[in-house]
Amino acid sequence: MKNYSLSALVAAGLLAGGLATSANAADLGGNCCADLEERIAELEATTARKGNRKVSLTVSGWVGQQITFWDDGFESNTYIHDLGTTLGSHVKFTGSAQISPGWSAGYVLHIEAISNEGLLINQDTPNASSLYNVLSGDNVAGQGGTQVLQSYWFVKSDHLGKVSIGRQSQASDNTAILVDGSGSLVPANWVAFDTNNFAIRTSGGGTAGTWGGAQSCFGMGGAWGDCNGLTQNVVRYDSPTFAGFSLSASWGDDDMWDIAARYAGEHHGFKVAIAGAYNEVSNLDYNNLNSALGVAVPDMEYFQLGVYVQHVATGLFGLYNFGALEIDEAGGQDDIDTHYFKAGLRTKFNHLGATVFYGEYLMGDDGGLGISDGAAIEATASELEVWGLGVVQEVDAAAMSVWVKYRNLSFEDNSSLSYEDFDYVGVGGLINF
Repeated sequence: MKNYSLSALVAAGLLAGGLATSANAADLGGNCCADLEERIAELEATTARKGNRKVSLTVSGWVGQQITFWDDGFESNTYIHDLGTTLGSHVKFTGSAQISPGWSAGYVLHIEAISNEGLLINQDTPNASSLYNVLSGDNVAGQGGTQVLQSYWFVKSDHLGKVSIGRQSQASDNTAILVDGSGSLVPANWVAFDTNNFAIRTSGGGTAGTWGGAQSCFGMGGAWGDCNGLTQNVVRYDSPTFAGFSLSASWGDDDMWDIAARYAGEHHGFKVAIAGAYNEVSNLDYNNLNSALGVAVPDMEYFQLGVYVQHVATGLFGLYNFGALEIDEAGGQDDIDTHYFKAGLRTKFNHLGATVFYGEYLMGDDGGLGISDGAAIEATASELEVWGLGVVQEVDAAAMSVWVKYRNLSFEDNSSLSYEDFDYVGVGGLINF
């Protein structure tokens, strides 16, 4: 008899026990064993161990946390928090089934488990609910939360591409930053995962907006360069890959549409990855976003570009991200441009795995709201600067990465106010399963 799962064997045993009597317990003739094996096979087919006999099941994910030591110029503290929605601890269920040669159907169910939302912690809130709890109006401070980040099904053709329907990453979601193949994407990218909700301190000790709001994306992402970074209910198409090139497009109701193009390949000893995307958002009512975040959401157009180059022999790498947000009907506020640079070395100093050293610099201009006597005014010359250094150690045997990083944030605008820098050190880790 084949090896069977424990649950199926127990169920089969109970079934056999229910059918046996003192009169026939010793009678093992006829089709007894064949019937039992058939029943076990039926029970096994319904057990979500590796999927059923038609649809596969794969369980994956990661757990990530960071300790952050921060100083805003007047106050300092230490927090332990998640890595922020989309990078937070999660479990993902994926699977597919072959319909016919070259055709398949499948699904993705992606659930986040946020214990302390890095996007929402600040000087007065060391523990914060998950971002999606806040957007849905269920904001219980310090409770954390579990939310469905993605839930969709798809049909795929090897020659025609894939169509997906449901809550998922739209074609332009994080397009620019995902070209980063250095191994330092999680601790160092152009999203304000660690500092989004921290208040900017004025030189007098007051507060003037938030660091995430220094370049507003009007709630559509983690601010700074990530202006279409929340999963949505969309219909998405992904083309097959031809010679390293692929195209994607998606549409979501009320109303969003986008298109993205990607390329990845290796030439003359260099790994190269390039991606660009364009999206438009109008008539936005994103889970009562206006009232939840206290911002007016205008019509927006966003273009982003990511370029990554790595020299294979030496491990030297460079990354450039560019984002341009055009805002309609926003009271004359200027458009927002973001430039992000990262360079470093991916090498192997020890038996644990690759070690990644990097430096980063972000510059955003004409994006923030200036502050005058505590009231927001239009800023036509505001500027955000972020620079940092870090090291990531990969631990291959445990499918794990650990890191130490430092960042300095500074902001200025055309008001009469001056602002304190924000400095922090992050010590974090992420383990995959």
